[in-house]
Formats: sequence, structure tokens, C-alpha cells
Amino acid sequence: MSSVDVLPAAAETAGRPGAAASVLAALRFFTNELRLTFFRRRNQVLLLVAALFPLLIGIGLKLAAPHHGGGSGPGSSGAAYFSQLAGNGVFLTFVALSLLLILVLPVVVAVVAGDAVAGEAGYGTLRYLLAVPAGRTRLLAVKYAAVAVWAVTATFVVSVVALIAGVARFGAGPVTLLSGNTVSLADGLVHVLWVTLYVCAAMAALGAIGLAVSTFTEHSIGAIAAVMLLVVASEVVENIPQFAPVNPYLPTDWWLSFDSLLRSPVDTTTLWHGLLSFLVYAVIFLAIGWARFTSSDVTS
Repeated sequence: MSSVDVLPAAAETAGRPGAAASVLAALRFFTNELRLTFFRRRNQVLLLVAALFPLLIGIGLKLAAPHHGGGSGPGSSGAAYFSQLAGNGVFLTFVALSLLLILVLPVVVAVVAGDAVAGEAGYGTLRYLLAVPAGRTRLLAVKYAAVAVWAVTATFVVSVVALIAGVARFGAGPVTLLSGNTVSLADGLVHVLWVTLYVCAAMAALGAIGLAVSTFTEHSIGAIAAVMLLVVASEVVENIPQFAPVNPYLPTDWWLSFDSLLRSPVDTTTLWHGLLSFLVYAVIFLAIGWARFTSSDVTS
């Protein structure tokens, strides 16, 4: 199944004059793209796998809890999440997001983003989509909007499942932040929301990278592999001390900076740097994708 199903709806609306008809056509195109994205069996399996990981992490940590010393080094926020988890299941959300950001969430986003344009070209439906008077810019905008919604959904699935599993296995109560301050459960849940939104921004930026790569090939597997290669290479470079000066400019460097939201006062400088990095990557790669897509000959 592909976005070619949108052709009848778009063609029906194309003849209606006015901005309202244009908006309606774009909305139909977008809802159809969401339907294709979320009802594709492969993508549903990806969401299911992403949801299972927090459950497995919670089970594993619960089984290991009696033998876990709970110690952590002062510079390891990841270890700090684990030490806090024994006292409050809310921290399973932060543990799950930290672990899944290494590979699982990037794969879930890269598969959909890399397939967005390359998949249409591979199916042979891209030229039919472009035959509709919607414009390449609108087509690319709708594709990215669907990818961004997918990235947000996948992140919230992980966060919500982890929160439910954590509370069920470890209980809930006042949340002790990484800085030592204790806040109410309600305030702790607000921190969970902000952390989730921060990760959503990171994955939306990765989606922009994947969409741009997708415009350069007719093979979605190649686009997906290229995005994952970029992610893995960035993570490897981050762990090589000799490359420390370039770390702030890597696409993955700021992904785990959400631990700033678990301290009091919040390190807003780090958060803004991270969000700015996501925005810059999204703008640059969307511009690259737009330049490529609007100037290339489409034969598939």
C-alpha cells in the first residue's frame, strides 16, 4: 500500500477554487499519509517492539533488584537512574528512554523516515503522486509531518508503557531528582512529560535527516541503512576522547541531555543548546531534501 490512494481525494478537491479547498486537500493528503504510516503492518510491529522493551527492562531490573547495590559514579546520570528506580517506578521512564535512545528509537524513526520518499519511488507510485497538482513542496511537507507524528507517537508509547510498568513493579510516590531534591508525584509526572517532549524533538530531527536521505535514492533499505550508519557513527565518535571538540556538533550528542530536567535548578542552557541543535539539524536537512526533491527528475 502507498500514498497513491490519496489521488482520488486530491483530484476531487483540486477543481475547487479558493484557499479552503487547498487546505482541505492538504489535510486529506496528510490524514491519508498518517493512515498509511500507522496501519502498515511493518510499522505496527515496530511500535509493538518499542513498547515491549520497557516491559522487559522493568522485569529485568525487578529481578535484579535484590542483588543490585545501587551505587553510581558521580558523573554517570544513567547509573543514577537505576539507583533511583528501586525507590520509585517513575524512573523506569528515564531508564527506558536512555537505553532505547541508543538504538531502538532511532531504528523505529529511521524505518519510516527512510521509506517516506524512497519507498514511493520503489513502489513506482511517486510519479503518480506528483501528477496531482499539489506541488512537490507540499508533498514533502506532508511526508515530514507524518514522520514527525510517528516519531512523537513512538516516543510517547515508550514513555507511557515504561511509566505504567514502573509504577506497577516498583510503586510510586514523591520523586527524588538527580540533584537530591524531592518533589511531589504530580511534579514528577510533569518532569516525565518534559523529558518525553525533549526526546520527541530529538527524534523529529532524526526524522528530518531520514527524509532528506530518502530523497536521494529509490531504495528505502539503503536510506534506512544510511540513517542508522550516521547514528552509530555519531555515537562511536562521541566515545573517542580525541574527537571531543566536535561532539557538540554531532546529531546524537544532545539526545541524553534531558537529565538536566531532573535536576533543580534546571540547567536551561544545556536544554536550549540541545533544542537548538535539533532545530538546526532539522532545518538543514529539510532544506537539503527540498532542494533535491524539487530539482530532480522523477521517473519512478
